[in-house]
Amino acid sequence: MTAKSLLTTLLPLVSDLSRELPEGERYRRLLEAMRALLPCDAAALLRLDGEWLVPLAVDGLSTDTLGRRFKVSEHPRFAALLSSPGPTRFAADSELPDPYDGLVDGLDEHLEVHDCMGCPLFIDEQPWGLLTLDALDPERFEPIELDALQAFASLAAATVNAAERIERLANRVEDEHQRAEVYRQASGQQDREMIGQSKTHKRLVEEIKLVGGSDLTVLITGETGVGKELVAQAIHAASARANKPIISLNCAALPDTLVESELFGHVRGAFTGATSDRRGKFELANGGTLFLDEVGELSLTVQAKLLRVLQSGQLQRLGSDKEHQVDVRLIAATNRDLAEEVRSGRYRADFYHRLSVYPLRVPALRDRGRDVLLLSGYFLEQNRSRMGLNSLRLSSDAQASLLAYSWPGNVRELEHLIGRSALKALGNARERPKILSLSAADLDLPHEALEASAVPAPAIPAPAPEVSGDLRQATEQYQRQLISACLERHQHNWASAARELGLDRANLGRMAKRLGMK
Repeated sequence: MTAKSLLTTLLPLVSDLSRELPEGERYRRLLEAMRALLPCDAAALLRLDGEWLVPLAVDGLSTDTLGRRFKVSEHPRFAALLSSPGPTRFAADSELPDPYDGLVDGLDEHLEVHDCMGCPLFIDEQPWGLLTLDALDPERFEPIELDALQAFASLAAATVNAAERIERLANRVEDEHQRAEVYRQASGQQDREMIGQSKTHKRLVEEIKLVGGSDLTVLITGETGVGKELVAQAIHAASARANKPIISLNCAALPDTLVESELFGHVRGAFTGATSDRRGKFELANGGTLFLDEVGELSLTVQAKLLRVLQSGQLQRLGSDKEHQVDVRLIAATNRDLAEEVRSGRYRADFYHRLSVYPLRVPALRDRGRDVLLLSGYFLEQNRSRMGLNSLRLSSDAQASLLAYSWPGNVRELEHLIGRSALKALGNARERPKILSLSAADLDLPHEALEASAVPAPAIPAPAPEVSGDLRQATEQYQRQLISACLERHQHNWASAARELGLDRANLGRMAKRLGMK
């Protein structure tokens, strides 16, 4: 091996150091150059990850080699290479098993490797991995080639160092992009006001202010569409962490295999497609708040791992045994009855109790009385601006329909209804109006709402029929009859019946249950 041939081989690699190349291509060029310098049947670059050696690039070995993870303690040749400060060549008659036996590409026979040498790579004076060369010819390598391998290893270390620096910069850019996206979403949500004047809504706002000033874990419950995410954002805004990000994850939107990666992050090679290290939601939320929506959908396995993080503040990225410490305030939300899920064995009791340090229930829209009209005004103004109208309003019969409807989809259903109805009404207009009024027909709510909206003002109840028994029994019998009659008039719409009777819907429900009507 002449100095000229060595220089000719190394110059392209030196040039590559200043070029932006994909990591795989950079390492492929590295092995290609090494095989040109030191002819062999196979070469590999392996990264040391704890007690394992992970192949990053191979040349002349079977493709499945890249999927293997070599435990150093089980491969004495690898252990010997790592313990040496420089290149090592193994004797052709060495009894140490070779990890590449049978893996040389393109050979049907299970031939054993007969000549092999390798060299450790050091980054910042710490062992980073190995370069290995193997040949089927027992006398392929000469002792003088160890010096050439040492020279090549120095440049290989520089190549690896450059690749890792580029990757760290790329990861930093990705992290900043993730944070920028979080802040962008947060800034877009800051304008979303919690609108309402009902007693139930005011109680909710008071509780948000109370728990927001603490660092307690909050479990927000309520039906689909009531605005649980908006409540979580309000809690974060009322906390000492308000100047830090609130990171959200919908647990129902991802399969179990990806939930862990999203929560805890992963390292390169942790699974197929993990081409670089990535921080999870916990690390992105460090110092701020993590909001887990649809937390009732988490598997028992993920619940157990989350419990550990919540208790210790420590996590491990997938594929790594390195601990990361995080300081995160957790807010979770679900429309499931988690207590019932625990009783049925579908949810961990310890995780449920860790989540529900401060349970907070968001009322359904049908329990908020005339708040439906306030919220309608908010959505009407949004659509007026979006559609370029001077005014977008509700007719009196439309207001009555909104008040009479039971809103199974809650606020989200109301938002979609207003947007859809406004678009249809504008499309049906012969010419673009300055003021667009939405009627009950435009809203096209189910018949129960339209019929209920046409119900006249409550009449004076008929005289009580004759009853037997004591006063308490007679009173309860009369209450049952009065409630039943009211429910019949409102097609069993409990919210409408409660408004006629001057009761809160929840109180009416409790009374009906006490009277044996539920």
